[in-house]
Amino acid sequence: MTVAIDRATGKRRGDRAPRPGRFQRLRRNYQKHWYAYAMIAPVVIVLGVLVVYPLVYGLYLTLTDADSLNTARTIGVNHIDATYKFIGLDNYADILWGDTAYDRFWSHFVWTVVWTGLCVTLHYTIGLGLALLLNQKLRGRTFYRVVLILPWAVPTFVTVFGWRFMLADGGIVNSFLETLHLPTPLWLEDTFWQRFAAIMVNTWCGVPFMMLSLLGGLQSIDTSLYEASEMDGANAWQRFRYVTLPGLRSVSSTVVLLGVIWTFNQFAIIFLLFGTSAPDAQILVTWAYYLGFGQQPRDFAQSAAYGILLLAILIVFTSFYRRWLNRNDEQLAI
Repeated sequence: MTVAIDRATGKRRGDRAPRPGRFQRLRRNYQKHWYAYAMIAPVVIVLGVLVVYPLVYGLYLTLTDADSLNTARTIGVNHIDATYKFIGLDNYADILWGDTAYDRFWSHFVWTVVWTGLCVTLHYTIGLGLALLLNQKLRGRTFYRVVLILPWAVPTFVTVFGWRFMLADGGIVNSFLETLHLPTPLWLEDTFWQRFAAIMVNTWCGVPFMMLSLLGGLQSIDTSLYEASEMDGANAWQRFRYVTLPGLRSVSSTVVLLGVIWTFNQFAIIFLLFGTSAPDAQILVTWAYYLGFGQQPRDFAQSAAYGILLLAILIVFTSFYRRWLNRNDEQLAI
């Protein structure tokens, strides 16, 4: 067997050049695109300060017994050093399996799941219904769109305070019910009605986003599909089921995922509506705030552990949700 030799290099012509190492590739990539790294550097620094550092510090606190009595603090001219100590995973064990685990975590977890499921379902169904109506040729359609987007355009704290005044004992809601000789619920005192009111207010605030997103998805569906299905004899329900819903699949999957994440962590509505006066209506995120800032002594370690658990729950849900969507997409492709 003969081997061809390159006279210029003295190497065999069939040999491949050795692949550069990872460090060399990174260095070459940096030299080629240094301007891109320079442009994103401020964003990376800001995210590191505002996101990464608090997350890492919060994770560290979960492994300690830090509270308002043993952390470093300054009283007048006197500085008191921190005395909290490392306890490992004891906070997580106490939250998940401790003597008061059901009252402090699992009861709020179940209510948070129910709250999220009901709110997102109402957001999507009502938003889809309104989007279908606004997608029709109606007189005054622009006016209706502006009116329906107002709950989302108004700041959340203004909306929630307005609802809080209306749901008070002498508010407009109970006054209207009295004129109809109907019972007047204790919206802000009774546990069942507190939860009902929270879902109602969150639905009011969240429907406009779903409506606008789904309306954009409806307007992107090719009208020829509706014309072809109508010529084939499909009725309104069949056109909705086999044309509209598949056409909204990509938009729906995104807005539902965002809706679940936002609702699961919806701090403003629960806190502004009830403060810390409704323990059974608190979701996990507001309960974590209560542990860290609403009681004495303030339990920073347990509050941070709740935050890490919330993050873990959402990461697990998101991964399973995306996997389920990908599996359905593969089945549809087949």
